[in-house]
Amino acid sequence: MATYTLKINGMTQEVEADPSTPMLWVLRDNLKLVGTKFGCGIAQCGACTVHLNDNAVRSCQLPVSAVGEQEITTIEGLSEHGNHPVQQAWLEIDVPQCGYCQAGQIMSASALLKKNPNPSDAEIEEAMHGNICRCGTYTRIKKAVKLAANES
Repeated sequence: MATYTLKINGMTQEVEADPSTPMLWVLRDNLKLVGTKFGCGIAQCGACTVHLNDNAVRSCQLPVSAVGEQEITTIEGLSEHGNHPVQQAWLEIDVPQCGYCQAGQIMSASALLKKNPNPSDAEIEEAMHGNICRCGTYTRIKKAVKLAANES
């Protein structure tokens, strides 16, 4: 076990964990930030997506020891009141069905729009590739990303 000082959602947190522990489990088990979901455990589904220095990453494959001084943002830290443009677009378009993948989808979409505020359809598809929605709401997801881009 080792002690890590992490910057998560703008706050400094100290956690004790094995160096190989994935950030997903540090977030969920140690810090009780359960918005980040476990999906596949092999970085293929996107349910565990968080931002690492504003880049969308899969937290299930990111060991706590690799984070260092980089900043992590989870779905809980994306906006204080759920009013990030992507979150608002998700509600307006009524994207979720079961909702399980939505935190990861929103985190990937918001990372895209931070870097590219006016993405093409192809750029949206590329950025969202790997975020699996078992309910198949991909058309609504793309529509919501476009709406959020227009409102940002």
